Amino acid sequence: MRIGFQTLAEHYDLRLVQPLRVDSMISTSRSQRESHDRIENRYPVGYMPADNFAGHFSFGLKYEEIHLEFFARLFAATGPEPIAAWCRREPFGQYARRTGFFYEWLTGQVLDVPDVTNGSYVDVLSPQHYLTRTDTKRNKRWRVNDNLPGSVNFCPLVRRTPAIAQALAFDLAGALQDLDNTFGADILMRTASWLTFKESRASFVIEKEADQADRIQRFAHVIAQYCGQIDHPLSEKSLHLLQEGILGHDAIGLGLRRSPVFVGQATLREDIVHYVAPQFEDIPALMQGLQQAEEATRGAESLVRAAIIAFGFVYIHPMRDGNGRIHRFLINDVLLRDGAIPEGVILPVSATITSSTRFRAGYDRTLEVFSRQLMRRYATSWRFGAMHTYADGTPSNFYFADYADAAFAWRYPDLTEHVLYTAGVIEHTVRTEMAEEARVLVLFQRAQERLKEVLEMPNTDANRIIRSVKENGWAVSGKLKKAYPQLADQERAERIIEAIKSAFEE
Repeated sequence: MRIGFQTLAEHYDLRLVQPLRVDSMISTSRSQRESHDRIENRYPVGYMPADNFAGHFSFGLKYEEIHLEFFARLFAATGPEPIAAWCRREPFGQYARRTGFFYEWLTGQVLDVPDVTNGSYVDVLSPQHYLTRTDTKRNKRWRVNDNLPGSVNFCPLVRRTPAIAQALAFDLAGALQDLDNTFGADILMRTASWLTFKESRASFVIEKEADQADRIQRFAHVIAQYCGQIDHPLSEKSLHLLQEGILGHDAIGLGLRRSPVFVGQATLREDIVHYVAPQFEDIPALMQGLQQAEEATRGAESLVRAAIIAFGFVYIHPMRDGNGRIHRFLINDVLLRDGAIPEGVILPVSATITSSTRFRAGYDRTLEVFSRQLMRRYATSWRFGAMHTYADGTPSNFYFADYADAAFAWRYPDLTEHVLYTAGVIEHTVRTEMAEEARVLVLFQRAQERLKEVLEMPNTDANRIIRSVKENGWAVSGKLKKAYPQLADQERAERIIEAIKSAFEE
């Protein structure tokens, strides 16, 4: 016999975007089996709860996982009475109190029950099992500690799984210090300019716009100028500033969008929709919620915060264009703001994403953790119809019929997998991408010094000669000899080649 949250979901015929991961059953013995992000729990008959709302919901709170989208949909279906009746029967019970709090928090409706006047305060979320807010608020009415990491407008959930604990064990500050110790602080800081440009270029590769030289330069400038420097990067004013810097001040449709948007691809026969973003009227509230989540989690693990802010932003998709680049900008911005990376250092996370099939496929797969489930749930809710021009000047013939219903999922995404992916990308970026760039810079600097021992010249000329000789198979090309007649001397040219080659071969 099934028990817990799944029983209530079936009873009220709830159709979730993000499925319940835990399925609890009464069996002959206690066992657990986990596979493909699904947990099957079996309990002996002594665990059987009362076959009513209070029985199954309290069992779920005690033995299963918190699921805010499910709670919001469930409370919309039940109305207040089952919760109010439970709270009247058990005014001091911790599960009744937490349920009463969840109901009022999610619905904005006050239950017709008196305030709780006795009992110890209990946490709404277990800090051992979930990301929680760092400035816990005491709710006197229910005598609970409100430690939800966001607001009713947007509250991400991150489960502290063993995999998450292992990923967060990465010591980012220690890894950066190791680079300092190995290559020197001067070398690491000198890589910052190149890494900024590399991050910009790789970000455009992700957006399939790799040949946009001017735009790459603009984004590199935005990263260098604004990362960690804007007081409120999620405000409408700041986002407009970032978008203008990325796209140019003459770009069409700057600012928060006021039109529908979907992420997809065009084919010869039809458009394929991979993701539908929230209704544009809901964007101000969602962005306010994202800002509140950022404020609520300050002081928590920076890797977690970088993931929930960046991926939360890209799912809200508040701009007509530039969402992906701002999404990756926010990863570095959060890390800088939290002091997790030194001032002036940029982690080329986009370069890591594009560096291998593993990370590129992982990026798409991570986005699809939410988007694919959303589109599966609303497969018949979108269509293309008559063209309409919206207030921001966007002409669109895209229509989505279930914005209000899908809002439950957009507000309360489970971003556990997104944290796991982001932490892995950042670790690889520091240990591999940045270490390689620093190593190359050291070799290049050594080659400069040895080249100048043979023939004195400015750094710009030395750099050109080093690149040409190295790319030309350790030989001086005719073009290089025309640019630098001194290299026509065979003996000098051989000495220059040997000087450069020795630097890279050590």
